[in-house]
Amino acid sequence: MKLKNKNFLILTFAVLLLLGISSNAQVVNKWIAVGDLHNWFSSIGSEREEDGFEKQQQAGWRWPAAFRHQDMQAAKGIWIGSKNYTEPDGLKFDYKVVSCGPRPLAGAGEFFPIEFYAVNRFEPTPVRVDGEETYLYTPDIDYVEDDLPYDRMLYSVVNTQMGVTMKRNIFQFSNEYHNNYIITEYTFINNGNTDGDPEIERTSGTLEDVYFYSQYRLAPAREIRILFGDPVAWGLNTMNDERGAFRSDTDNPDQLRFQYAWHGYYKDKWVAYNNIGGPIWYTDAGRYGARIDPADTVGRLGASQFPGVLTLYAQKSTTDKSDDIEQPKTTDYIDSNHELLYASNTFDAAQMQRRYNLMAKGHRDKSHAEFVTGGDFAGSTADPSLGIRAGHSFANGYGPYTIPFGDSVQITIVEAADGLSREKNIEYGIQYKSGAISDVVKNQFVLTAKDSLFKTFRKVKALAEKKNWDLPKPPLPPRDFSVLSQGGKIKLEWDIFTGENPNGFEIYRTTTNHVDGYADNQYYSKYELVASLPSTAREYQDTALVRDVSYFYYIQALGADVPADADLKTPAHTLKSHRFYTQTYKPAYSKTPGLPDITSAVRVVPNPYIISADNKELLFPGEENKIAFLNISGSSTIKIYTELGELIETIVHTDGSGAAYWFLRTYSNQMIVSGLYIAVITDHNTGNSEIAKFVVVR
Repeated sequence: MKLKNKNFLILTFAVLLLLGISSNAQVVNKWIAVGDLHNWFSSIGSEREEDGFEKQQQAGWRWPAAFRHQDMQAAKGIWIGSKNYTEPDGLKFDYKVVSCGPRPLAGAGEFFPIEFYAVNRFEPTPVRVDGEETYLYTPDIDYVEDDLPYDRMLYSVVNTQMGVTMKRNIFQFSNEYHNNYIITEYTFINNGNTDGDPEIERTSGTLEDVYFYSQYRLAPAREIRILFGDPVAWGLNTMNDERGAFRSDTDNPDQLRFQYAWHGYYKDKWVAYNNIGGPIWYTDAGRYGARIDPADTVGRLGASQFPGVLTLYAQKSTTDKSDDIEQPKTTDYIDSNHELLYASNTFDAAQMQRRYNLMAKGHRDKSHAEFVTGGDFAGSTADPSLGIRAGHSFANGYGPYTIPFGDSVQITIVEAADGLSREKNIEYGIQYKSGAISDVVKNQFVLTAKDSLFKTFRKVKALAEKKNWDLPKPPLPPRDFSVLSQGGKIKLEWDIFTGENPNGFEIYRTTTNHVDGYADNQYYSKYELVASLPSTAREYQDTALVRDVSYFYYIQALGADVPADADLKTPAHTLKSHRFYTQTYKPAYSKTPGLPDITSAVRVVPNPYIISADNKELLFPGEENKIAFLNISGSSTIKIYTELGELIETIVHTDGSGAAYWFLRTYSNQMIVSGLYIAVITDHNTGNSEIAKFVVVR
């Protein structure tokens, strides 16, 4: 394994330990995002509420991640509990429970991050637009391992106050038919280390009746929050259902063990129509202003996703490593605002007993969704919250295990998401908004999406058990990818990794065209194939473009043709590198070709620049605070002054086009104020200059 970046996290922990400071202060997050499902994971061992990159409640578990605001994760938690526990100092408890999540403070002083790093199968591709790097998530890779069985992996080691060290091996594939799930292999070791330093505090002791208990608070999906109300973001209307060997469901012949969720009926929604599936009819339901693009208000179903968690393997005992099909022993739904989900007290015997009782509760007679609806998932308008303030999370409890000192238990789970395609979401949504189908029929269409999730779980099980994770690997993406705005065209350039031999390349593009069911002016809009190129191609000149309009791209390398696989239930297909390795998130432009010299025809547009509600037609589509200098030479310098003669920005223009752009910010990145401004444009070849004046009104 090749070291890419010296792991700052490990070094930080070491320094903190030398200083005697708790390593809980250094919680680090990293993304798994090489497929269509994106999620972040935390060094502390669980993804607690508002603990992620965006510090907001509904963040992560994004599917399909090609589109914006698909987040479905509100909070996760993991608890470890046992009976008859003896502390290192001899203090005894009938029940001992340590917890991390789901609330932000849960885990402080109980879970101690020790090691956390990211591994990739290859060096991440540098992606640049006009010389500037552009990513959805900045690559954060610590190691490159050429023979990694997966495309990306996170490895985490966390000590706990109970003296159980938890290791997580988290990985994802980018294969087209296996990129909507993330696998986590847990190993729980009774090693007696109860804090964040290497010293072993509890040097002996078997742990009795141990339970490992996970909680998931899901809320599909973030983009429809402003239409239906804030509570849908914390899962007030979320429905939870389950399958397992202890049930007799006809749609689960393999007796897979999983729980899953969907966007259920919300009685206090801000719109008058049935909200199951999240139909998008308006820009904002009159609450926040135009937050959804009008192009995307045809009725599209904005919340037809089904996220879920599969138990793939649960070790039977420390001496029997076979899969215990009766695990998890507890499947439950719980008030997401339950008092025991907040910060815990690991020396409060009564509280720990109550927590342990939740973990060892067993199975309910009915799932949450069955209890709420009486089994009529499509027709019911009953309240999924059951009258509580925060909705329900689902929980899994694995145990009871007897774990001798030095021994361990392994559990493997799969977090996945699936649902209707974008095309079906648009088709059914248009029918519903037009009145062609009823509430119930629309809901029935939405609920068919759960079958896709079930199919995903069956594929994962087959891949693990029949193929031992041996999945055909897609070709590597280009080693680098550059997009250059030029006069009359946009030029794309790339190279390949040494030893790679792709069968060709496909280039996809989107722009600001209005497409029903897609947001306008976004790199999350509808991409279309614009070029299929041979294996020898290393550049492409895109000329079928509208001048001075934003364009976004990605390129995919083509690999071998793979036959259909009955075990994995996948059709014959061509392997392709995933789009997220090369997708651009800065605009490129086909610019007007440059003039041979500076002339008096130089123009500034719009002029005046007026940023007001009734003057939006003066702005570039989707790009506020942008002006253009037109009819300039292809090689020139633009110096911008205030009316008092203060130089505030210099633009060096050398791309051969007749247009340069400015986003109304000074060289110190300050937004300019209203006023008169003067631009001096000088041609590099002739030395001739022209002066242009323009006005900005805010």
